[in-house]
Amino acid sequence: MEFSATTEKTVLEKRDHKGPLAVQRPFYPERNVCHVYILHPPGGIVGGDRLAILVKASTNSHALITTPAAGKFYRSEKKQASQTVDICVGEDAILEWLPQETIIYQGAQVKSSVNVNLGVNARFIGWEILSLGRPASGEGFDNGMVELNWQINHQQQPLFLERLFLDAKAFLARWGLQGFSACGTLFAFPANSESLRKVQELIGESQGRGVTLVDQLLICRGLD
Repeated sequence: MEFSATTEKTVLEKRDHKGPLAVQRPFYPERNVCHVYILHPPGGIVGGDRLAILVKASTNSHALITTPAAGKFYRSEKKQASQTVDICVGEDAILEWLPQETIIYQGAQVKSSVNVNLGVNARFIGWEILSLGRPASGEGFDNGMVELNWQINHQQQPLFLERLFLDAKAFLARWGLQGFSACGTLFAFPANSESLRKVQELIGESQGRGVTLVDQLLICRGLD
């Protein structure tokens, strides 16, 4: 997907796809901001599937990308399922990457990578929300593996790198998810000490909430 700015609004200038992964027609609830749904009609990702998403927001454009429903990674017999998202935010552009949560079924083998490249005066907000197992159905996360990779660069310089492995041990450990089935991370750039202070006031002393500021990158985390 490639977004560009016109005098009136941001438009989805280029859209190419192969396989079942597709994009819904853009809509404009905020008038000039281009909202887009990414659709995956099969409803879930199985072992051996590979999804690749490339997003480019050109100069002065503003786009929000989301999904119509939760994503799902199903149980796999050793085969890995992968998803790679590459995001390029041009000069003075704004990109919001806000998909709904991803449900990781017990026994799934998942690798997810998000790579963000920010240009001069670019702005970005994005999140990743996971639900491990299906607690309402009595299913935990006794087996399976999830590898999560985030890389955020600003003007070709690394700003944030993270590689996280979640398995049955990490799911239960005090240094891991402590048995909480849902976890989420939000990134916002650029941010400042006032942004940090406001989030700190919002979460207070709540268990399972945290926020930090690293070189204008605000990082918020939560367990639930």
